[in-house]
Amino acid sequence: MFRRRSRSAPDDDPVRRAAQYRVDRETAREASERDDPGHADVPGPAGDEAPAAESPVPDDDAAPRGPRRVRPEDRALYVDTVIDQAIRRGEFDDLPLAGKPIPGLTGTHDPDWWLKSVIEREQLTGLGPPAMLLKQEDRELDDRLDRELDETTVREILADFNARVVDARRQLLGGPPVVTPTRDVEHEVARWRARRGRTA
Repeated sequence: MFRRRSRSAPDDDPVRRAAQYRVDRETAREASERDDPGHADVPGPAGDEAPAAESPVPDDDAAPRGPRRVRPEDRALYVDTVIDQAIRRGEFDDLPLAGKPIPGLTGTHDPDWWLKSVIEREQLTGLGPPAMLLKQEDRELDDRLDRELDETTVREILADFNARVVDARRQLLGGPPVVTPTRDVEHEVARWRARRGRTA
């Protein structure tokens, strides 16, 4: 996280103080003009008429002016000054991607890049498009079968996996295509028996 500089710390940069002064001055002027729209003429008691006053000669210099706006150049100068000072204080040192390529700039567009990045960063399980979940489950299926002791349970797991793969292929909800193949139940049961025979 960035180290926040204390407001009470003295600021020795005259450029930043000048830019901040201009921004604060214009902001205060705009706020005062919004809060004080002008004084309405209040009539005196009934029957009392104020003497007619001569209308003043209009003065071009005294003509009311609209609120002054802070120039974009002043705002840009202030922002640049604050960033330069933060760099000198080292607040941008040792950032997570310092000196590394930005992830995701591979030249190919993946519509689910944000979802994959969240799942990978947060190490979430059981979330995501069916294509991703089935692909992950397919990689771990042999280990799951090896933990089973009953052939009937192994066959049920394989049948359920195949049914979900076929069902995911039929879905037209968008997302990445389902490329996970189904498993041949008899072949996988034979492999399961062979692995159990080696570990027995």
